[in-house]
Amino acid sequence: NDRSHKGESDYVWALKDINFSIEQGDVVGIIGKNGAGKSTLLKLLSRVTTPTTGCIRARGRIASLLEVGTGFHPEMTGRENIFMNGAIMGMTKREIASKLDEIVDFSGCERYIDTPVKRYSSGMTVRLGFAIAAHLEPEILVVDEVLAVGDAEFQKKAIGKMKDVSQGGGRTVLFVSHNMAAVRNLCKSGIVLKDGMVNFQGTSGDAINHYLKAYADDFSDMPLKDIPRTNATNGIVKFIGISFQNKAGEIIKPHCGRFLRIRLDLEVKDGAEQCFVSIDIHNMLGDPIMNFPSYVTIDDFPLNPGIHHAYLDIPKLPLTAGTYRLGLWAEVKNPYIKNTCGDYIVNVIKLDVEDDDFFIKGRKIGNHLRGKVVLCDHSWSID
Repeated sequence: NDRSHKGESDYVWALKDINFSIEQGDVVGIIGKNGAGKSTLLKLLSRVTTPTTGCIRARGRIASLLEVGTGFHPEMTGRENIFMNGAIMGMTKREIASKLDEIVDFSGCERYIDTPVKRYSSGMTVRLGFAIAAHLEPEILVVDEVLAVGDAEFQKKAIGKMKDVSQGGGRTVLFVSHNMAAVRNLCKSGIVLKDGMVNFQGTSGDAINHYLKAYADDFSDMPLKDIPRTNATNGIVKFIGISFQNKAGEIIKPHCGRFLRIRLDLEVKDGAEQCFVSIDIHNMLGDPIMNFPSYVTIDDFPLNPGIHHAYLDIPKLPLTAGTYRLGLWAEVKNPYIKNTCGDYIVNVIKLDVEDDDFFIKGRKIGNHLRGKVVLCDHSWSID
């Protein structure tokens, strides 16, 4: 199921040759690109749909949160939906009633618990749905990317609850997310899906590294101008090249604590009255750690049609040794165009930083911090 190429067959296998077993109490992260088959796999495991071939064996009750409003009746109130969901899971009315206050309190929807669910926002629906799934004590909890709909406070609360469910109750959790930090924080093991098949299986850290490396390596040998853009861009400005240089303009390997010039080559068409560019630096989990927008240090610059070069000078590179990813952004200011995004490349450009003596004291940063922290000049004193 490779969505990037035209198929020749009359059949598409959304999933094929999927074989794995998960033990009781395991917390497993399932990751992969959009269209890899993650949500389809969870629907099969939750028995929303059945596999064309093969079988799934599960021991215990499965509670699923696959998309906003899963299993909710829109005309029924939040309270009524709690009892209906519990009944579907095979729980008695008394069991559900004993958990009711806990569920309502966790969801934060007490004021609207007797309001029909169709009046709820998507965030409120997710809050109540997750509270039901987590508190009705299933042996297996299946959660899709739906948690991304919730606010930051709820996401933190939900991940904490999933930890409690797995560690305290010995229950099994399957978690699909594009948030690599959440997967690393919550999951013990990971499964990477690619084109509907298992591409890698191992610890959560190894699975994340495999996925991110494979994703970035897909474009490592590709010229900058040919890297596919995932955002709608107006095409007025386009990144066509990038290089890492010293002050003399020579190509170098970036070193921790040393001068680094990043040169961007831009191709400009008619319509760029004013422009600014920006570079983001991300760690291997995809988290942004540094940002360099041009407009904070210089005015927006006019660009005539043709090839231009923009230079970012970093006097003392504050990154520890490791591999990072760069994202590029160009914005065009023109009152006659609606879309101001000239070009945007997500964090796939590799930046390998070599180890060096940042503080010029003859000591290097510890291995356990490499690739994880940003350094800053500082001093200590004791009296």
